[in-house]
Amino acid sequence: MTSLKDEAENYEAPKTKNIADLEIVSLANEVFEEENTDGEGKPYKYKYMDVEGEKHRVPNSVLDEIKTIIKENPEVTHIKVIKTGTGMNTSYKVVQKAVDTEQKIKPEKVS
Repeated sequence: MTSLKDEAENYEAPKTKNIADLEIVSLANEVFEEENTDGEGKPYKYKYMDVEGEKHRVPNSVLDEIKTIIKENPEVTHIKVIKTGTGMNTSYKVVQKAVDTEQKIKPEKVS
C-alpha cells in the first residue's frame, strides 16, 4: 500500500493523443466514441483509436478527408495525418501511404 502523497506524486493524468502523432495508420483500425466534459462542464463526444493501449483522437475533419480519399481510391489501406497549427487554428491533411506488402505494418509513434 502507498500513501496518498506517494500516489499523488506518481500520478499521471490520462491523455488522449492525436492521430497525427502516428507515423502510419491502417484504415482497418477500430474507432471508438467517448464522452467527456470541457472546462465549463459541458459534455462533448469525440472519436478515437486505441493503438497499443493509448487513445489517439480522430477529428471529424480527418474522417471527412479519409472519406474523400476512399471515394477516389477504394483500395487505399494506410494513411498519414499531418497536423498544422494549434488550438482553433489546427488543420489536418490526410495523405495515402504506400505499404510494402512484404512487411508487417504496425502503427508506430512519431518521435
